[in-house]
Amino acid sequence: MTSPAQDPARVTRRRREHERQAVVFGLLIAFLLVVALGALAAYTGAISTPFSRPIYTPVAATVQPEPCLPPVKGQPDGALPVPYEDIRVRVFNASETGGVAGANAEVLTERGFDVRETGNMNSQVEQSELRFGTKGITRAYTLAAQIPDLRLVLDDRDGTVVDLLVGNRYTPPLAEDQVLLTADTPLQDVEGCVPADEITPIAKVEPAQSVKTAA
Repeated sequence: MTSPAQDPARVTRRRREHERQAVVFGLLIAFLLVVALGALAAYTGAISTPFSRPIYTPVAATVQPEPCLPPVKGQPDGALPVPYEDIRVRVFNASETGGVAGANAEVLTERGFDVRETGNMNSQVEQSELRFGTKGITRAYTLAAQIPDLRLVLDDRDGTVVDLLVGNRYTPPLAEDQVLLTADTPLQDVEGCVPADEITPIAKVEPAQSVKTAA
C-alpha cells in the first residue's frame, strides 16, 4: 500500500502548486519593481503623468543695454557735454547706507548741477544707476563722468531730468580734477551701447519719500 507522502498524484499536485506560487510571487515582485521604477521616474521628472507637478525653471532677468549718445545735427564728431547748470538732477538713496543721497547731492550742487530733489527709494540696487528718458541721454552722459562704476538706465519719462540712484556698491564722485570732460570735446559712447530707439525703456519709478531742494 502506497503511503500518502509517496502518492505520485499528490506529489505531482504539490509540485504544481509550488510552481504556480513561484510564478505568482515572481509576477508580483516584478510588478512592484515596475511600479517603484515608474514612481521614481515621475518624481525626478524623467516622465510626466497627469498628476505631475510642473518643474519651475526661473528665467534669468534680462539686463537692459545702455543707450548710445544720440546723433547731433551739425556735430559730426558727436554730442558735447551739457553745461552743469543745465542739468536737473534728483538724487535718491537705493542702498542700505543712510545719508548717501544727501552727500552726493551736496557734491553735485557744489559743482554747479541743478539738484532738485533728494530722497529714498522703496527698493535697493547693487550698482548705482542713472535713470533718464530719451531727452536726457546727453545730460546723463555728462553726469556719469562725475561718478565711476554706475549704469545708464533708460526709462519712459518725458522730460530731461536725470535721477541718480545710489546703490549698495556705492562709489563716491571723482575729484573734480579727475573728471575727464571739457566743453569742446565730444562725449564718448559707453562700451557695448545700443541706440536708444532699439531699447525698451523701463517704467519710471518714484521715491518712497523725497525732499525738494529747489524750485
